[in-house]
Amino acid sequence: MNNNKKLVIITGPSGVGKGTVLNELLKMNRKLWISISATTRNPRKGEIDGEHYYFLSRNKFKEMISEDLFIEWAQFADNYYGTPLKSVKEKIKDGFQVLLEIEVKGASQIKKKLPDSISIFILPPSKDELERRIRKRATDNEDSILKRLKRAEFEINSAQNFDYVVKNESVEKTAEMISEIIKIQN
Repeated sequence: MNNNKKLVIITGPSGVGKGTVLNELLKMNRKLWISISATTRNPRKGEIDGEHYYFLSRNKFKEMISEDLFIEWAQFADNYYGTPLKSVKEKIKDGFQVLLEIEVKGASQIKKKLPDSISIFILPPSKDELERRIRKRATDNEDSILKRLKRAEFEINSAQNFDYVVKNESVEKTAEMISEIIKIQN
């Protein structure tokens, strides 16, 4: 893929505010596009194919893996998730800078394949604040919350492997910092 600086990897632990920050970035810059992942899981209520995810059968997903049609992919909880290469290439060709909101292992896969891509890790202000945000969502049971917090600790320890680390103390400030990082890379 040409012009790897047009590919920006955004990661951080669950609850850090990645989605909220990315939405703020989109308001600031109309030449940004958030990549849509593919998955084999069933759509949740309100999710639209091609907008929230590309919902694929397991066979179709495995076929795409064998044809090397993903920038990265992984299997979680009996489902596959991946970033289709075609849509990313099309958006870059159309002049967009593509943002990939993915987890740490996927980010590592992309940096190995595309070392010139920009990787940004978003940190929480503190571990206590991260726990507060996860609990505030009220979408997980206690066991899931504890698993997310344990996973967050592992992910935060990998932050030094990224090109940039930004602490999310306020959505607007974090979006501005990431916007500046993107600008200086072009």
